[in-house]
Amino acid sequence: MSLAIFDLDNTLLGGDSDYLWGQFLVEKGIVDRKHYEEANARFFEDYKNGTLDIVEFLEFALSPLADNQLDALHRWRAAFIEEKIRPLLLPAATALIEKHRRAGDIPIIITATNRFVTEPIAQLYGIEHLIATTPELDNGHYTGRFIGTPCFREGKVQRLKEWLAENDHDLAASWFYSDSHNDLPLLSLVGFPVAVDPDETLATYAIQNSWPIISLRNGYCPEDHARLLKKTHQALRIK
Repeated sequence: MSLAIFDLDNTLLGGDSDYLWGQFLVEKGIVDRKHYEEANARFFEDYKNGTLDIVEFLEFALSPLADNQLDALHRWRAAFIEEKIRPLLLPAATALIEKHRRAGDIPIIITATNRFVTEPIAQLYGIEHLIATTPELDNGHYTGRFIGTPCFREGKVQRLKEWLAENDHDLAASWFYSDSHNDLPLLSLVGFPVAVDPDETLATYAIQNSWPIISLRNGYCPEDHARLLKKTHQALRIK
């Protein structure tokens, strides 16, 4: 059985949940506006430029979890999902996920954004398997630290391999969809990489390597992609 692996931010979502969570905290007065907004914007630019220090970023991003009680965090997260995330859900993303399900593939979301933010988003798409950066929780309180390897760049490969060690699947027969050049290590590992509304660097790489480029925001055709899925599965059976 093949995997249909999806990046989350700017792939299945029409925006970046990590950045938007930070902006939500600013808007609600939960964090210091000037300091947090400036740092949030700087880290987001570093991510887009491929220069993000993931450990430094996580120290910043996880600090509000450590500074607040769990019940308040859950209330804020519920409001965040309704106000910021639901408007960014993409019908074409839902259609693509369902196409893979009907083909017998197992959908997985793999994301650098931490599990506290992304778990309810995965549930909105009906995806059971989520591989995400994991904040440390100790006696019902977040510590501001993370557990294991951050799920970013080569870390995504490592985290997926850890998941595969407990789940018997073949990456050579699997798909990975992403918008970002930061995901090239994993895109280069799967049998069927697909660039989704890609950034300039990823678009160039995809063209050079004859990878499919699709849009889940504009011009996506589920029928065309269904034919691509069918052709691929037929090729796999021949092999």
